[in-house]
Amino acid sequence: MSRLGNLGARLYRGEVGYDFVAKRKLWYGISILITITAIVGLAVRGLNMGIEFKGGAVFTTPSTSVSAAKAEEIAEDAAGHDAIVQKLGTGGLRIQVSSLDTQQADRIGNEIAESLDIPARQITNELVGPSWGEQIANKAWTGLGVFMILVVIYLAIAFEWRMALAALIALVHDLTITVGIYSLVGFEVTPGTVIGLLTILGYSLYDTVVVFDGLKESSKDITKQTRYTYSEIANRSLNGTLVRSINTTVVALLPVAGLLFIGGGFLGAGMLNDISLSLFVGLAAGAYSSIFIATPLVADLKEREPQMKALKKRVLAKRAAAEAKGLSADDADGADEAALPGATATAGAVVGGQRGRRGRSTGSNR
Repeated sequence: MSRLGNLGARLYRGEVGYDFVAKRKLWYGISILITITAIVGLAVRGLNMGIEFKGGAVFTTPSTSVSAAKAEEIAEDAAGHDAIVQKLGTGGLRIQVSSLDTQQADRIGNEIAESLDIPARQITNELVGPSWGEQIANKAWTGLGVFMILVVIYLAIAFEWRMALAALIALVHDLTITVGIYSLVGFEVTPGTVIGLLTILGYSLYDTVVVFDGLKESSKDITKQTRYTYSEIANRSLNGTLVRSINTTVVALLPVAGLLFIGGGFLGAGMLNDISLSLFVGLAAGAYSSIFIATPLVADLKEREPQMKALKKRVLAKRAAAEAKGLSADDADGADEAALPGATATAGAVVGGQRGRRGRSTGSNR
């Protein structure tokens, strides 16, 4: 078995683990800082909306030796404002100029053709009105709203409202960070961007639902034992799926990174940039939120319940009594291991292993 596989097995059995839930204030602080940065970026820089949303014209040229930077200067001189130029795989250029009507587009197309020494008839001119982009944006907002409502309803029924609320906050967190990165980087927002944003919603929930399902199973009849608090059960469930979450995230990020850095960066494929950046940032943010935000939030909300507060008091009191008698928490809690199906069965194996090791150590000393 590989080292990573062995680590995953030990995490699942509870032999090792990292206390994510106990350090939740640190993760909250990091997320708040990143979110504020994203919001400030949106407020100051705004989004670089494509011509599909602002309206304008797209000029496509045949293969030419003129560089994209030179063509951008030519287009900006002809239009009187900023233009976006991308080198195509065919050797041609894709020149985008916003806020143009038909007459202006024809004039600028002729000037570009003359400056590039290309016959005007060989330049394709596509005029886009802003109303089309507005329709896409409105439909995207509608789809996002419906998706959020359905997710909350499903999670509230399948699990409970606290998990639904935590998942919703994690989703908003992921979307805010992704849109903020778009603003800070300055990538153009196109229909491809919208598709990428809607795509990451499902993935963002994927790991979260897996952890929630394990937590639901592990916390059955939790008040019948005094071995673990709810936060500790939540942390064990999170550690049990940690390696799986990391593996699926890395596998998903690798091809997206290929699209972003190779397809978009070296080949100059504009549409690949639009989709791949939103996917890359969204997948990374979704993995982060499922581990560091969603589950700690559920633990925070559950610990506010009177039953969970009473359970925590009993657990802490029992541990204090065990320490006063000079016993470890594992030795004092042996009778509670069968009370919790998911978590304590694993805990029993760990405790048994620890006792076995102590027994062998005692025998060797003799």
